[in-house]
Amino acid sequence: MKIAFIYDMIYPFNIGGVELRNFEIAKRLTKNHEVHLFGVKLWQGPDVIKKDGITIHGVCKYGKTYNFKGVRTIFEPLKFAIKLYKPLKKEKFDLIDTSTFVYFHCFTCKLISTLNKTPLIFTWHQYWGNYWYEYLGFIKGFFGKLIERLVKNFTNFHVAISKTTKNDLIKIGLAEKNIFLSYDGVNLELVESIPKQEKIYDLIFVGRLIHQKNVSLLIKATQILKKDFPNIKIAIVGDGPDKNDLIALTKKLNLENNVLFLGFLPELKQVYKKMKQSKIFVLPSLLEGFGIVVAEAMACSLPIVLVNSPWSASKELINEKLNGSISKNDPENLAQNIKNILNNNQKITNMGQHSHKLAQKFSWQNTTSDIETYYQEMINLWKQN
Repeated sequence: MKIAFIYDMIYPFNIGGVELRNFEIAKRLTKNHEVHLFGVKLWQGPDVIKKDGITIHGVCKYGKTYNFKGVRTIFEPLKFAIKLYKPLKKEKFDLIDTSTFVYFHCFTCKLISTLNKTPLIFTWHQYWGNYWYEYLGFIKGFFGKLIERLVKNFTNFHVAISKTTKNDLIKIGLAEKNIFLSYDGVNLELVESIPKQEKIYDLIFVGRLIHQKNVSLLIKATQILKKDFPNIKIAIVGDGPDKNDLIALTKKLNLENNVLFLGFLPELKQVYKKMKQSKIFVLPSLLEGFGIVVAEAMACSLPIVLVNSPWSASKELINEKLNGSISKNDPENLAQNIKNILNNNQKITNMGQHSHKLAQKFSWQNTTSDIETYYQEMINLWKQN
């Protein structure tokens, strides 16, 4: 098969869940197939490069005002959608797999699919629905929600990376038979290559420092936890537009010695090492299509504490009382859920062991094998029609 993956951000030049999934699956598919990634050019040199057997196309550049740490504009994804047309049109693929968010390029891919008679698959990493109003306000959010619902009609082939997203898509009218469930994965071999570490941190958060990650809630909970654990240490791994505000909140609450901002770590080995140096992983995020970082923390044998949100699929990874707990979106309740685990070393060990066991099913190799079979079935079905 000759396969195209479409998304404006490309790993490892930008790191996020969508781009990581595309890259991990693509590099494994190259063993038997020709695989291309199309996105924004974030590197120096030629527009088309080869990496890990993948042909990577940089179709345009974004302006200097673009913030790769979480803040998007409308105009630059529009630019990507327009600039994508020529390089994608001139190649003839057996299949195009498009990550739906931020939706504008879905129109381009639908056009190319029609002109080149190529099967088109939409991969849904999350369905925002009413979260658009939280993110953009009512007017802009209305149009975001409208476009999201519109593009679902462009193809009958859909991939959802979580049961939550699959159910959301069914609720807005997609037939269940047209949705293939394909979880994200973890590089389990890389996790296991890192030896056991001394526990330096009580809690760890890993992710972009943006509004929907809700990190301020963890900092507020830390102020409460400090009453029982005066020397509590929290590692914040990541960067983003909210960083300065979060540092200011930390100073305001007199937590400079407790909350440590470690910045962005470019290599997964570094991230996994920090996880293994921690006792509990906390993700207060309000919006997660799957939560690769949760599965990674589980593979590192950590208990997990999440926040209950209608827009977070990470809850699917938690078996409460076995490998973690789910808190209300409230600092007091989050602190109590953390305290219930942090108080008991045996519970930390037992939950960590359950996390490690549950994580074994989230393998990139298994995900790739399943998606490869699905691709071939969809191509065959397309030819029959």
